[in-house]
Amino acid sequence: MGKKIVSFLFSTRLMAFLFIFFAVAMAVGTFIENDYNTTTARILIYNTKWFEGIMAIFLINFFGNIKRYQLHKKEKWATLLLHLSFIFIILGAFITRYISYEGVMPIREGESSNQIFSDRTYLTVFVDGDYQGEMRRRTFEQRALFSPVTNNDFTISKKFNETPFEIRYKDFIMGAKEVIKPSEKGTLFLKLVESGDGTRHEHYLKEGEVQNIHNVLFAFNKPTDGAINIIKDGDKYSIKSPFEGNFMRMADQMKGDVAKDTVQDLMFRSLYNMGGTQFVLPEPAIKGVVAFESNNNFKDDKSDDALVLTVTVGNEEHEVTLLGARGKMGVPNSFKLGNLEFTMMYGSKVYETPFKIRLNDFVAEKYPGTEKSYSSFESKVTVLDGAEQRDERIYMNHILDYKGFRFFQSSFDPDEKGTVLSVNHDSWGTNMTYLGYFLLYIGLMAILFDKNSRFGDLKKKLEKVRTKKAKLLPLIALLLSFSGFAQNNHQHQMPTPKQIDSLLTKYKVSDEEAAKFGRLVIQDQGGRMKPINTFSSELLRKVSKQDHYKGMNSDQAFLSMTQFPQVWYNVPLIYMKKDNDSIHKLIGVSLGEKYAPLVSFFDERGNYKLAGVLDEAYKAAVPNQFQKDFIEADKKVNLLYSALSGQILKVFPVPNDPNNKWVSFLEVNEQTHTALDSIKNVIPYYLSSIDKAAISGDYKLSDSLLKGLENYQIKYGSKVRPSDKKIDTEILYNKYDIFK
Repeated sequence: MGKKIVSFLFSTRLMAFLFIFFAVAMAVGTFIENDYNTTTARILIYNTKWFEGIMAIFLINFFGNIKRYQLHKKEKWATLLLHLSFIFIILGAFITRYISYEGVMPIREGESSNQIFSDRTYLTVFVDGDYQGEMRRRTFEQRALFSPVTNNDFTISKKFNETPFEIRYKDFIMGAKEVIKPSEKGTLFLKLVESGDGTRHEHYLKEGEVQNIHNVLFAFNKPTDGAINIIKDGDKYSIKSPFEGNFMRMADQMKGDVAKDTVQDLMFRSLYNMGGTQFVLPEPAIKGVVAFESNNNFKDDKSDDALVLTVTVGNEEHEVTLLGARGKMGVPNSFKLGNLEFTMMYGSKVYETPFKIRLNDFVAEKYPGTEKSYSSFESKVTVLDGAEQRDERIYMNHILDYKGFRFFQSSFDPDEKGTVLSVNHDSWGTNMTYLGYFLLYIGLMAILFDKNSRFGDLKKKLEKVRTKKAKLLPLIALLLSFSGFAQNNHQHQMPTPKQIDSLLTKYKVSDEEAAKFGRLVIQDQGGRMKPINTFSSELLRKVSKQDHYKGMNSDQAFLSMTQFPQVWYNVPLIYMKKDNDSIHKLIGVSLGEKYAPLVSFFDERGNYKLAGVLDEAYKAAVPNQFQKDFIEADKKVNLLYSALSGQILKVFPVPNDPNNKWVSFLEVNEQTHTALDSIKNVIPYYLSSIDKAAISGDYKLSDSLLKGLENYQIKYGSKVRPSDKKIDTEILYNKYDIFK
C-alpha cells in the first residue's frame, strides 16, 4: 500500500493533474478578481489551505521525479533544470507568503516617512486591566480578510487575568459610507459637503463637538476660538468665522461677504469660501444616529470599510464598529466593558524601516495632446540613514533597492504632489524566485534548441508546412487608380480594405531589402541601442499579437508604415479582446471585432476617446481587470503612433554629443554645422527609392543609401552602437524568441 502511494505521488500523471488543477484554480481566481476584487480572490482561492496543499504536493512530486527518472544524469540535465526551477519558484513563494511582507508608503512632497502600511489587513485588540494591583496590557493581532460575498464568521475567545472575554464577528460593510438615520432619541447632526482634495466628501458635524476637516476646524453649537462656528438657536442658524470669506447662494446666484469674527445668518445651499476651503451646508440639522451603508463598489480601493463586532465580558455586551482599509492605519475605537478597557483597530499593520525616505519632487509626464494619459511618473527621493544621505529616482522598471527593502513607483495623489511607493521586504523569497525563473529559462532554451528533442522534430515539420503554405498564396490584383493615391500621398475619402491591401501589396519590399533595413540601429526612448528588427518585432507582437501582417514580416510591415503612415492609420491592426464590450463601444468598433484601426481611437476633433477612463486606471494602486484592459489598449495605441509618426527612427548619432544622443530625421530642423547636415535627408530619399524598387526590383540605389547611413552610424556612434555580431545575435533571437 505504501509503495502505491509513493508511486502515485511521484507519477507524471499526478504532475499533469496538478498543473491542470492549478491552472483552473488560477483562472477561477482571475475571474473572481475581475468580477469582485483581489481580497475576495484571496479568501476563496489564493489563501486557502487546499491551494497551499497543491504547492506542497508539487514539491513532493518534483523531488520524486528527479529520483525516479534519474534526472541527475548528464544527458538529462535540461529536464533536471526544469524540475529544479519549479522547486525554487515554489520555495520562494512560501518564503514570500510566511516570512516576508509588503505594503505601501505614501509620502507628500517635502516630507519624510519610514512607515509601511501592509497590503494585508489586521484586527488589532489592546486589552487593559488590573493585574496584581498594576495596570497591564495584552495585545492580540489577527490577520483579517473580509468580503461581502464570503463567509466571514469568526470568534476570538481569550482571558485577561482569569477574566474571559469574547469578540464575535457581526457584519462587514464594504466601502462604508456614513449616514445619519433619523431618530428622536439621537443627537443633532449637521451635514457639510466639501471637495478639499478635488473629490466630493460628506461630513456630519455632531452637536457639541469640534471636527478637523482638511486642517480647518468646524464647531457645531460649541463656541471655539479659531474654528468656523455654526450656531443653532431654535430654528435660527448663524455662522461665525475666524477668516474673511464669501458665499454664493446657488438658487439665485446671490453673492455676499463673510466678515471675520462676526456672527452672520447662515445661508443653506450656498457655497462658502473661507480659510482656503469651500463647503456647502445643504440642509438644517437632523436628529439621528450614525450608521454605515455600503457603496457596493468592489473596485473602490479608496473608501474605508466598516467591521462590526460584538464584544462580551461576563454578562455585558458591547457592539463596536471599526473603520479601516488596506493601505492605511485603522481608526482606534476605545471603550470600557466590565473591568476591562478595550482599544480596537481594523486596517493595515504598520512596519517601520530603519531609515527614512524623503520625497523631494514628484513628476508626472503625459502623452502629447492628452491631459489624463500618463506616459510616465517618477519620484525623486532622498534616503536618510543617519548621517548618510543618497538621492535616488524611482519610476517604472527602476526601483530603489536599499537594505533589503525594494521601493517601486505604484501610484500618486490626485494633485500630483504626493507619491505612493510600493514596498517589498522579501530579499530571500525574491532571489530564490528569480533563481527559479533563470533556471526555467535556461531549461526551456536547452530543450527547444536541442536538435534531437521532440521540439527539434516539430520544428522541422512546421518548416515544411510553412513552405507549402507560402507556395499557395495567391497574387492580389492591383488597383491602379489607388496606386496614384499611394505615390502622391493624397486622398480625400477613406480607403476601402481592398484598396489598402492592394497598395501595401504593390509596394511591399523584398525580404532581403527589409532585412537590411532591419539591421539599422536605433536609440529607443529609454536610451537602449537596438536593431530596427527588435522594435518591429515588438511592435507587431505587442500591437497585433502576431509576427506577420498579411504576408509581410515585421521589418516589411514597419518599413511600409514608414512609407505610408496615413494608410496604416486605417489598417485594423490593434488587437482587441473580443469579450471587452466597453472598449468596442467607446471607439465605435463592432462587438466581437478582433482588430481595430488607430483612427477609431480618436473622434472627429482629434480627441482621444480613452482619455476619460485612463485617468483613474493609471492612478489606481492595483488596477482591476477592466482598467488593465484600457491601459493595455492605451499602450498599443501609443506604440503604434510612435511608429507611424517616425519618432522612433532615431538612426542619426549626433556627432560629438557628450550623452551619445541619437535623433530622427524629424528632429533635425536646423543646421547643426556637423556631418549630420549632409545625411539627415537620407531617410526620405531612401523611402522614395524603395517605392520605385518595389516595382522594378532594382534595389541598388536603396542599398547604397542604407550602406551610407550604416557607415555614418559606425563613424559617429561607435561608442554605443552594438557590434555587428551582437546585432546578428539579437535578430536571430527575435526570430526564435520562445516567448513571442
